[in-house]
Formats: sequence, C-alpha cells, structure tokens
Amino acid sequence: MTKILLSLHVLAAIVAVGPVTVAASMFPPAARRAVPAGGDAPDPSAVSTVALLHRICRVYAGIGLTVPLFGFATGAAMGVLGSGWLVTSIALTAAAAGILVAFVLPRQEELLGRLNGEQTVEHRNTVQLAMFTGIFNLLWATVTVLMIVRPGSTTGA
Repeated sequence: MTKILLSLHVLAAIVAVGPVTVAASMFPPAARRAVPAGGDAPDPSAVSTVALLHRICRVYAGIGLTVPLFGFATGAAMGVLGSGWLVTSIALTAAAAGILVAFVLPRQEELLGRLNGEQTVEHRNTVQLAMFTGIFNLLWATVTVLMIVRPGSTTGA
C-alpha cells in the first residue's frame, strides 16, 4: 500500500507540477516576443501562445492541489508525518503554492490583459514575473529533491 501511495504521489507531482513549472517559465519570454520592437500592435498568434501558457498554468495549478493530498496520505502510510524532511517539504510546498497564486498567476493575467488590449508590456514587468516564476520553480525543485532523498529517513520505502 505504501509503495502504491508513493507511486501515486510521484505521478501526481510529475503530471501536475511539471507542466505548470514549464509553462510558467515559458510565459515571460513569450510575452516579450508578442510585443514588436517598433511599438506596433501585438502579434495575434504570439498573444494566443501567451494565453495558452497562462491557461496551462491555471489548469495545472488546480490539478496540483492533489500533490499535497497524496503527500499527506503517503506520509501517514509511511508513518513519517513528524519527520523534518516532510515538514520542510510541506512548508516549501505551501510557499510555492502561495507564490504561484499570489504573484505568478495574477501577473500573467495582467500581462495577458495588456496584450489583449494592445497595450505595451514593459520589460521590467516580464523580468519581475520571471523572478517570481524562478522562485516558484526553485521551491518545487527543492521539494522534489527532499521527497526523493528523504534525509534522515529510515523507512527504506
């Protein structure tokens, strides 16, 4: 049972978190490419790409809610809910979710709204979004490593 839960947790993390991290990373440069250098109207096909990336981020952020649920179930089945590596992973997961919901998705929506309204997109806004996206991705990478290495764990699972 423990191995099944662990497998479901890893699968949920790959299926749910992987796409949002990739799409979120692709969003800032795609938004920059959508705005021509001469100040002309944004390229409609580039704007549709940016919209698709934002939709992927929103949908997979929702699906990503299953990852902590499987994580708690796996931790309970393994009897490690009080372990430092799991508590740290939970805290980092909460921080990553907070950054995604509070900083990444709203800034994506703002930039997409500007592009749809054929307004200019300032470079500093895409750089700031890239910074928050990088922090989000770094947190998820750290959680992934902690879940695989499980420092101090003696479960052998």
